[in-house]
Order: sequence, then structure tokens, then C-alpha cells
Amino acid sequence: MFGFIKKSLSKTAEAIKSVAPKKKVSFSKDEIENILLEADVEYELVEIILNEIYQSRVTREILRSKLLATLAYTTYQEPEFTSPFVELIVGVNGAGKTTTISKLAARYKNEGKKVILGAGDTFRAAAIEQLTLWAKKLEIPIIASKQGHDSSAVAYDTIDSAKSREFDNVIIDTAGRLHTQTNLANELKKIARICDKAHSGAPHRTILVIDGTQGNSAIAQAKAFNEMIGIDGIIITKLDGTAKGGSVFSIAYALELPILYVGTGEQPENLVPFDKYEFVDGLLDAIFVEEE
Repeated sequence: MFGFIKKSLSKTAEAIKSVAPKKKVSFSKDEIENILLEADVEYELVEIILNEIYQSRVTREILRSKLLATLAYTTYQEPEFTSPFVELIVGVNGAGKTTTISKLAARYKNEGKKVILGAGDTFRAAAIEQLTLWAKKLEIPIIASKQGHDSSAVAYDTIDSAKSREFDNVIIDTAGRLHTQTNLANELKKIARICDKAHSGAPHRTILVIDGTQGNSAIAQAKAFNEMIGIDGIIITKLDGTAKGGSVFSIAYALELPILYVGTGEQPENLVPFDKYEFVDGLLDAIFVEEE
């Protein structure tokens, strides 16, 4: 797992080299400011971190403790539930939602769980087709309808099928964009109500998928989804394709929500559980040399 996470930070490490070409045992606060900003840590958070450092030179251990503190909310507690476990996946189009659903489904299947998908993004025919192709590839059942059909009905039918067939996990896709944000909010709220009607307490987890290449600009988007429906956790995709790895700290700090997984590539195994210690150490390896 550490290999995947460290590899996902390779472009961020290259960006850091532009302002800190040589690794050192310690840096000045000004140098650390430039490094963190280059990694796309939000300016306000950089200032908070630096204001809590009183030493003139910043060592690996000092910075490590401050970065870990920004990720204090990344621990996730699974709720009590009666099987099946229902997850609602939300996020804007293009964030990698469909691919993430397939990776999550593959992960559950590899754990020996029975999984069913619900193609709830009925706003786009392409979303239904793409998820159906993934379901066939993974040999996982899917409930789908035609473009324009009621997405909440798809959610209900998926959960109902899972209950009757004794499935362990239900993963339901949702639309990323409707004509207005109000329409999208109303649809997501309706899906959540119908999920609870189909299976009391569902959805048990609502996950927001964020495109890692957007960096800190994803924060406002995430806040909007959290206000619409209430988010339980975040998956950050395309982390391997961006030099903005530092935005993970800003996202976690601003939203006070757990980061569940990070996407580090296109293959099913490239969805790895987020570990704040491994992530921080992976970033620090690009900055510091070990003290002799």
C-alpha cells in the first residue's frame, strides 16, 4: 500500500524540487512556506501551520506533527447497520465516479462479499452504459434503466433486489449535474429518502468522489455537496496524475471529513485505503534527508 501512495505523490515531489532542489535536514520557515504552497496546500492552512512552529529551523519531525494534525478528522467509524450495507456515491461529472465505483465493487468482491450496483445517474446515458460495462467485466449484477428514468426508483429496486438475494453491499451511482444545483440537491435528497424507505437506515454511507487534479478548488464543490446531502467520507481520485498532492491536507482540514480511499491509477487495485501516516511520510520523503 505504501508503494502506491508514495508513487501517487511522484508529481508532487517533482513540483517541490522546483523550489527545494536539494533535500536537507532542516529548512527555514520561509522555505517550508514555499514548499507547502508549491504542493498546493492552501495558503490559509500554510499560515496556520507556520504560526504553530516556534523553532527557527523546521525539521522533519516538527513538520510531520503539524501535517498530521491537519488530518485529525480522517478516521472513519463504520455505523451500525443491518445487511446489506448501502453506499451512495456522489460527485460532479468527470471526477472519476464510475471508475471509483467499479474499484470499490472489485475490492468488496475480492473480500468475498456479494455486491450489486445501481446505475442511478439516469441523467446521462453514457454513465449507465459505462457502469453496465464495468459490472459485466467484474461479473457483478447491476440494476439499470434508460436515460431520463427516475433515479430514486433505480435505488429502490437495487436495494430491494439486494435484500431478496441476500447481498452484502449495494453501491448506487448518482448524477453529478442537473440543470441547476437546486435540482441536483432535490434529487439527491429524494434518493436518500427512498433508500431509507427501501431499507431502514440506508444509505449507511454517502461518499463524495473528488478529482485530485482540481486541488484546492475542489473544496467549495465538496462543501456544496455536504450541504446538499451530508457526506460521510471522501475518495480522492487521480492523485497519481497531479502535482497538487498537498491539497489533501486542505481538503481534510476544511471539511473535517474522513478520507476513505485515494485513487492512484486505473487498475482496480489502485484504490487504496487512505493512511495519514503513510501519506505524510511519503510527502516528507520528497523534502528531507534523514538526520545522521
